[in-house]
Amino acid sequence: MMRVTYGMRAGHAHRYHCRGDQERAANWVCIGIGGVRIDQAVAALILEAVSPHAVEAAILAAHHANAAGDDVKRALQLELEDAHYEVSLAARRYEAVDPTKRLVARELEARWNAALERVAQLEERLSQFDAEAASRPRIDEAGLMALAADLQLAWNAPDTDARTKQRLTRILIQEVVIDLDDDANEAVVTVHWTGGRHTEARVPRTSVGRYPSDRYPSPVEVLRKLGGYWTDLDLAVTMNRMRCKTAHGQSWTVVRVAELRKRLGIEPFDPTAPHIETISVEEASRRLNIYTSSVHRLIREGVLPTTQLMPSAPWQIPVAALDSEAVRQGVIAIKERRPPHFKTRQDAEKSLKLPGF
Repeated sequence: MMRVTYGMRAGHAHRYHCRGDQERAANWVCIGIGGVRIDQAVAALILEAVSPHAVEAAILAAHHANAAGDDVKRALQLELEDAHYEVSLAARRYEAVDPTKRLVARELEARWNAALERVAQLEERLSQFDAEAASRPRIDEAGLMALAADLQLAWNAPDTDARTKQRLTRILIQEVVIDLDDDANEAVVTVHWTGGRHTEARVPRTSVGRYPSDRYPSPVEVLRKLGGYWTDLDLAVTMNRMRCKTAHGQSWTVVRVAELRKRLGIEPFDPTAPHIETISVEEASRRLNIYTSSVHRLIREGVLPTTQLMPSAPWQIPVAALDSEAVRQGVIAIKERRPPHFKTRQDAEKSLKLPGF
């Protein structure tokens, strides 16, 4: 069975691995692969399975199945009518026999009983068939088509939580089997759907030291989303952290960021602008009088709410959150854990002078 492990507390990067028989080889990993691209491939298969064309095909198949079921029911009804005729025929033969001919009477009676049993069996089969047909849900074609048209937007919406996606996945998928093709350097993902069918997808594996280009946003995308919210220096640091490169494969500097920002017509960050509702981690650290590492700890623990305009972007902290009771208690707990002479050392560090300066 595959297990999932997370590489950091934020939980964005994760891996799937199987340790085989843990009793005999507890430290041996038979399969291990990054989970981000696997999840993307399975999500693409789910969206493809419930696409409008796939839903139309499923509705058409359901109509064909209903038509075939009607044919089966009609055949059972005809067979039941024939069985009733055989019963009436056997009854007339039994009543017309001479009572003195006991052997013949017993044979005709046995045939009559057999015909009655056949009628009972056919009636039971027909009742079961009707019960199964009645238990099938009615097909809401308009609702299904509307769901198929809106599902991709709902799936990719930023406010759609992971629990909703997990519930839909459990409804559609019975299990996912992962194997590795070392020769092609690919992961073979086999999805077993609830209806009994299966789909295979091949996901390229990332080579050691190399990363797929689709993991990195373009510089234009970064500036359009972050420009105006952060200084050019913060943008340069962020874009280099995202491994964005210029058109010539160079790293980003303040000058290069400013040039691209001006070409895109994006205004620079104005720290004096009124009604600034969010601040950076550094500014929150200054206002709370704690280190930035302590601010990150409050973020990880869920005490300090934050937002990101995109993955790997700087955190944005609401100014109003600094005055909340939870943040106050968190800051007090951090300061209480400081060593006794922390204030003295902090003042000494601020006034530290190197010899010769």
